[in-house]
Amino acid sequence: MSEINVTLLAHTPDAEKTVATAAKLCYSSSDIASLRDGLTDEKIADFINMLVSIGHESVLEHVSFTFGIEGISRACSHQLVRHRIASYSQKSQRYVNENGFEFITPPAIEKNPEAKAEFDRAIKLISESYDKIADILTETHTKSFMAEGLDERSAISKARKLANEDARFILPNACETKIVVTMNVRSLFNFFRHRCCNRAQWEIRAVANEMLKLCLQAAPNIFRYAGPSCVAKGICPEGKMTCGKAKEVKEYFAQFIKDCADA
Repeated sequence: MSEINVTLLAHTPDAEKTVATAAKLCYSSSDIASLRDGLTDEKIADFINMLVSIGHESVLEHVSFTFGIEGISRACSHQLVRHRIASYSQKSQRYVNENGFEFITPPAIEKNPEAKAEFDRAIKLISESYDKIADILTETHTKSFMAEGLDERSAISKARKLANEDARFILPNACETKIVVTMNVRSLFNFFRHRCCNRAQWEIRAVANEMLKLCLQAAPNIFRYAGPSCVAKGICPEGKMTCGKAKEVKEYFAQFIKDCADA
C-alpha cells in the first residue's frame, strides 16, 4: 500500500514580486523595471493584501506551481483532472505494465477487519486476472505479428503494449498512480476552495492540504488567503449540504497557516 507524497517540483521565481509587479502595472505609468525596483518585501505584502481584499485575482495567473504527486488512487486523480485550468502528466496504464500494482486502501476499510479482508481478496483476484489477461493477449498478438513477418523480439515488444492497453480495463479505482500537475495561483485558489473543504473526498483533501502547505512555504503572503471557501471567502457555498463546522475549520486553518509560517 502506498502513502501520499506531494513534492513542489518548481514554481515561478520571485512569485510574490511577480504578482505585485503585474498588479502595480495596472495602476501606474512607470516602466516595469522601475516598478520592480520599488517593491520592498513590505510593499509586496501590502500590495498582495490589497489585491486579494478587492478580488483582483487575474494577476495571480502570472505565477504557476508544479507538483509531483505519488501514492494516490485513480479515484483521486480522476477528481484532480476535473480542474481544467491546469496541465497534467500521468503514469500511463497503456505503456506501463501494472503487474503487481500498488493500491490505495481507504482508511475506513483499513480499520474494519471484515471489510479489509474482502478488499484485499478482491485486489488479489484482480491482480491475478490482470496478469492472466495480459499474458493471454501478449501470446495471441505475438503469434499474429510473427505471422505478418515481424521477428520474435519485435513481435513480443509490440504485443505487450497492446496487451497492456486492453488488460488495464480490469484495474480498479484503488490502483496507485503518479501525476505531475501545474496550476497558476488563481486556479490553485479555486482548487483549495473546493478540495480543502470538509466535504471533499478524504484522499483529494489530503493532497490539497499538502499542496497548500508547500505553497505557503514558498509564497506565504499569497497563500495565507487560500483554503476552503469558509476560510478564503468567509462563507460556505454548500447550502444545506454544509458540514456545519465552519468555526472549527477556520480555527484549524488559522493554526495550519501559522504552523507553515513557523516551519
